[in-house]
Order: sequence, then structure tokens, then C-alpha cells
Amino acid sequence: MREGKIEYGWGRAAEDEKFHDACGVVGVYAPGKQDIARGVYFGLHALQHRGQESAGIASNKDGKIQYYKDMGLVQEVFNDEIIGRLQGDIAIGHVRYSTAGESHAVNAMPLVVYYRGGAIALAHNGNLVNAHILRRQMQENGVIFQTGIDSEVIAALIAKHVNQHTIEEAITKTLDVIRGAYALVITVGGKLIGVRDPGGIRPLCIGRNDEGFVLASESCVFPVMGAEFLRDVEPGEMIVIEDGELKSLDYTQKKRRASCAFEYVYFSRPDSKLDGVGVYTARSECGRILARECPAAADMVISVPDSGTVAAIGYAEESGIPYGEGLIKNRYVGRTFIQPDQRMRELSVKLKLNVLEGNVEGKRIIMVDDSVVRGTTSGKIVQMLKDAGAREVHLRVASPPVTDPCFFGIDTPDKSKLVAAAHSVDEIREMIGADSLGYLSVEGMLKAIGMGNDKTCTACFTGDYPMELPELDMEREDEPWMIGKN
Repeated sequence: MREGKIEYGWGRAAEDEKFHDACGVVGVYAPGKQDIARGVYFGLHALQHRGQESAGIASNKDGKIQYYKDMGLVQEVFNDEIIGRLQGDIAIGHVRYSTAGESHAVNAMPLVVYYRGGAIALAHNGNLVNAHILRRQMQENGVIFQTGIDSEVIAALIAKHVNQHTIEEAITKTLDVIRGAYALVITVGGKLIGVRDPGGIRPLCIGRNDEGFVLASESCVFPVMGAEFLRDVEPGEMIVIEDGELKSLDYTQKKRRASCAFEYVYFSRPDSKLDGVGVYTARSECGRILARECPAAADMVISVPDSGTVAAIGYAEESGIPYGEGLIKNRYVGRTFIQPDQRMRELSVKLKLNVLEGNVEGKRIIMVDDSVVRGTTSGKIVQMLKDAGAREVHLRVASPPVTDPCFFGIDTPDKSKLVAAAHSVDEIREMIGADSLGYLSVEGMLKAIGMGNDKTCTACFTGDYPMELPELDMEREDEPWMIGKN
């Protein structure tokens, strides 16, 4: 055991595993304070919706890093005793989820790597599209990897360069060769560093409180930490916080803003603001535009809680059809979208949702959901409503059909599993068992977000990727496409 590190044993990383996640990161800089891991703990609570598989915190005291991470929710991983041992005035944290069969403690973050001058802790939200190439090259040169995540490629490259360069230069050299989506928080020496990819695909923002600075995936973190939102980290920007001051560096001139549309549709909390756009406002407007594009005669509008609720309210307000509750959510069951097994996804629908029979019986129902990816969950909910006596169920989706895989951090990696990739809207309606089915148009979604096609990544809806992808057969099950995503 290394001195000053809280750790436990874990298994071997599988080289052939393929991870695809959207995660949450937090970084806190509070010079002179020693108990800021507790603040990171609360910040991770605010980001729990972004990942429910594992959680971790690394604290930095005079350049010496302690960390703890494990499988489970934030409140399951940490207790007062563990938090009390993570002393330091700089700390970073991470919550994570991954997909089926690829859930291992070895891949939890933050990652801590050691180099000649000390230690580096890194937490990463996003995916690299060339990690497999870089990993193989590094392995051929004798580099040994301990995990199955692409974040270790980033950490290893930084550690390699930092022996001959400053940490800022080492990170810049690393960013010159990696491709993909990333929001990074890093601590080394007396610094807290935040980095956002050149497209700004994954979110990262800056806050400030009386104690110092906070970096976070979403602005919803700041109120719980007593911080004021300052601004978003810009695409292609590196933030360096040291000696009580914040410095901004542009590490690349190759920028094309491409904020992830799915962040507004599904992932982010409604009370967050991303790149100047309020998530609640965007989702409400999605519902309003959806009501105009896909009207239906009905007695009540309901939502698939919770991520479909804001759009459903917007749909009801625009259509004039009363909004009501038809489904009650058990909030102690995780999101079906991020369960690590398709069988568990299907089972968890019944564990997670109950139908209010008295509200839906004999009524024509418009059910608004945020998205339909595989289609299995929607079909089960429609059947539950009809079993409860609903006369009609009209499914309205507050986003366009998901037709293409995402390689930047959203759990849609295999096109064969995307129901809209191979089926028409009417075929999907029949498969789901709905009386009608309507999707929001791409144009309607962009109008609701208010950022335009030139500033938004819509690849999972359009196949228009904001960057060039390596030429691999990305749908083959045996293809090591981006080994170890995080």
C-alpha cells in the first residue's frame, strides 16, 4: 500500500471490454481549508443523476494525494470516517455509469498516477475515439495499463510528458493527440485544472464561493456548495487555478462548438444551465413544439417521470389538454437507461413505475417521454397503462428518433440496438403497442435548445458527427472500438 493512499483490492481489468458512459465530475480549490472532500461529496450528490455505478474522491494536501473510490451510490461509498481521512485543500470527485457486463471497481475514478515528481489525480467525463490506437501504441512501447478505461490513456500521456515539461505543457501535448469528447478535472502539485474538449461536447462550468473555486459538470452543483456560477468553460479552454487565482489558456485553435443535444434532452438536471441555455426552458419548449408538430385528441397528458416531466408540462400547456399524473416513480430505483443489463432494464421498469389506475382508466392518454432508444421500456409502459384501463395511449417523444450510435459519452454504441435505426415510425408504433407515435423534429429540438445546428452535436439523431472518426467497423461486437470508455 502506498503511503497516504486509502485503497482496497480489486480485480483484473479486461482488455476486451467496451465502456460507454456519461459521468459527472467536480473539482474544488479552497486554499487553507482541509475538509473540502466533504464539499465534493455533496457536489457529487448533486450529480448523482449522471452516474449511479461508482463514486470516488481524491484529495490533494501539499501535492500528496489520497483517494477512495468504490462501486455504488455516493452515500453508499462514503461515510464520515472516510471523508475525514481525505484531508487537503484541493479535491476532485467523479460519479460514473457504464453498460452491460462492464461494471468493475477497477474502472472507478478518479485515477491517480505517479510520476517522478509526485502524483496526478484525474477525473474524466466523455469518450475518446482514438483511445484504442493510442493504447496499442503505448503498449507496444512497454506501457502497462491497470484499467479498462480510456481515461488511463490520458493520465499516462500526461505523466509521460510532465517529466520534461510543466503540467500545462504536458496536458497540452496530451490534448494534441487525443480525439473525442472530454471534460477533465485534474489536480497536481498546488493546482486544480479543468479542461473541455474543442467542441465543448461534454459540459464543464466554473463557480466561486468564499473559500475558492469550484469546477463541475453542471451548474446545479453550485447552490449546494454555496458557490456562485461564473461561466462555462469554453470549448478548447484549459482552466488553471493556483495561488488563489484562475488562469485561462486556449490549448487549441481547432474549435467547433458542438454541445451535446442529449444533455438537454435527458442527462442534465432541469435546474442546470449549459452554455447559457437553461435545461428546464429547453425541455419545456421541446414539449411545446412537439404539441404543435404532433397533436393528438386526448383527455390527459402524462409524463414518463422524471426526465419526461418538463416536456410533458410544456406539451399540456401548448395543447390545452390537462396535465395529470399517470405514472408514479419509485425514486429509490436507478434509471432503466443506465442499468448494466437489458434483462435488468426490463425488470426495473416494473420496480420503478406504478400506474395510477384511477387516473388513467377509461381515458385517452398522451404519454410524453424524453427519448426512445431501444424501445423495450416504452413498450412495457404502454402495456402497463392499457392493462390499467387506458382507452388509448399516444406516445409523444420530446426528441428526434435516435438513429445513430454516439461515440462521445452517451450509451448508444451499437446501431443494431437502436430501434429507430432499422424501423419506421409506424413500425415502432406497432412494436410498442401505442395507438399513435410522434417524435419531435430535429429542427424543433434545435429551436427549443436555441443554439442552432452549427453549435449543437446531433449525431445520434442525424449521423452528422462533429469530428472525423477512425475508420473501423464500429458495429462489430468483436471490434475493440475505443477500448475502455469512461
